[in-house]
Amino acid sequence: MNVFAVFQIVISALLGACLGSFLNVVAHRSVEGRCWWGKERSVCESCGKELAAIELIPLVSWLLQKGRCRGCGGKVSPRYFIVEVVGAAAAGLMAWRWGFSWAYALSMVGAFGLLLNALTDYETRDVFDMFALAMGICGLFLRIFGGGDAVIDGLIGVAVGWGLFAVIILVSRGGMGWGDACLMGGAGAVLGWKMTLFAFYMGIMAGGGGIAWLMLRGKIKWGRGDSIPLVPYLAAGGMVAFLCGPQVLSVIGLRFQHFVQAGWPW
Repeated sequence: MNVFAVFQIVISALLGACLGSFLNVVAHRSVEGRCWWGKERSVCESCGKELAAIELIPLVSWLLQKGRCRGCGGKVSPRYFIVEVVGAAAAGLMAWRWGFSWAYALSMVGAFGLLLNALTDYETRDVFDMFALAMGICGLFLRIFGGGDAVIDGLIGVAVGWGLFAVIILVSRGGMGWGDACLMGGAGAVLGWKMTLFAFYMGIMAGGGGIAWLMLRGKIKWGRGDSIPLVPYLAAGGMVAFLCGPQVLSVIGLRFQHFVQAGWPW
């Protein structure tokens, strides 16, 4: 890895930490029905004190203040620091995988679009359609630079992502919300149809593991009807797809071609 590649990763990680901090605000205020744009300033949730710039430095401020408000000493949720770390890691990994390219821009849109929706789903079990739509529109726009085939792949990804959840919703008779279908449609615009299927599979596998862990810890019980946020697991599946999806699909394709040439299954 050369010096320029390391520079790309570091700069991207710093950008990701800032985006994580910003999306935390967007998600929290959207859930509360407050504006996250304009002149409204960030305040301490305990005492209402307006936060200074030095208190809003991603990663650094929370650590220096030991998770406490400088004014009242009230506890600041570790969620802010965790999401900033996740944002830094996600952006750094995207730069490591793709470098500064159109693929990097597309993966950043998908990764942070999924992160934003994961935050709202985790907090209130709600997926905001406008966030999923914004991710899809940005994804299709960036695909224009890849040519007509890339745009078509994105459009098919929208249909596949939305269709998967539409089938699940209809079969489960409303056991899952249409917001999840909108989200997967938006992600499909970024991922394309093959990567959407892979991300969906990985997300469901991650969700199964997460639910099993929660059941072992006694947080949820089988048949009790507990509501489980699914989007964080789908976001994890999407991240795996961005990082290694093309390689996995290539291996699967080569294996399939080998079986066909060997006369399987005919």
